[in-house]
Amino acid sequence: MRPLLEVDQLEVVIETKQRTVHAVNDVTFHVNHGETVGLVGESGSGKSITCRAILQLLPTPHGKVKKGTISFEGKELLGYSKKQMQHIRGQEIGMVLQDPMSSLDPVYRVGDQIVETLLTHQKLSKKAAWDKAIELLRLVGIPSPEKRVKEFPHQMSGGMRQRVMIALAICCDPKLLLADEPTTALDVTVQDQVLKLMKDIQKRLGMGILIVTHNLGVVAEMCDRVVVLYAGKVMETATTADLFNSPRHAYTLGLIRSVPRIESEEKLEGIPGSLPDMSKPLVGCPFRERCSFAVAECAEREHTQLREVAPGHWSACYQHERVCSQS
Repeated sequence: MRPLLEVDQLEVVIETKQRTVHAVNDVTFHVNHGETVGLVGESGSGKSITCRAILQLLPTPHGKVKKGTISFEGKELLGYSKKQMQHIRGQEIGMVLQDPMSSLDPVYRVGDQIVETLLTHQKLSKKAAWDKAIELLRLVGIPSPEKRVKEFPHQMSGGMRQRVMIALAICCDPKLLLADEPTTALDVTVQDQVLKLMKDIQKRLGMGILIVTHNLGVVAEMCDRVVVLYAGKVMETATTADLFNSPRHAYTLGLIRSVPRIESEEKLEGIPGSLPDMSKPLVGCPFRERCSFAVAECAEREHTQLREVAPGHWSACYQHERVCSQS
């Protein structure tokens, strides 16, 4: 069966008068029906830009797709008009944005915002849409939904606002959900509730999920496969189990070692340095200046292309065998 979503050789730039930032560089991955894929990397790696490019929500007029294809159910989305994309957004593909406080309109009740989405995409009466908004709030675990549906975003906690965002994203039963840092700024208890909620909804609707995060704990709990991004480039992709048990890229290993473990008394390791200048073309491995495994070949493009190093496990690391032996 063909994947639900296919992103192939995607390149996105952010152009300003001062400089051009190469935010996404030759990114390729896919999401299958009913599958959860994690898009992982530190801040500035190009995760959110990749996610927004799928729905043509890049910042205008600076954000531009320079190359590549984005296919949803075999349909090429990059060639769609604004009107065609309006049908896709919400109806076919839902999106949970990173900050629910700034994503929800503060001057409208949360129920009105859900009803507006329902009336835009579905043939419902206003009363039927309002009743469905109440049911959606009940579905996402908000208590007293008949009361909460009439409240404004500022009257709700961060966890409740995030649940409203999920209700908005799934109100039209989409086939794909894009979740951009859905647990940011939430305490661990609420974070766990939100993740379980997303799993339950996925089982009910059978939708695919692309979850953008820098939290490896979220990845371990939610994802079937993982795509690791660094400086807008795919460093590694594998099943979640393979990635944690035998990482094949030095950057992935660094991310895993930087996560604190309760049972371990070892000193927590960090990744030294910072992201490279994204306004300059990247040649070779963009991580090599921060990498303890780096050798001369890491500066050459032909040695740092994504390739299959084990069945279903792809890495762009020239030193993938050494990295695996250290994991």
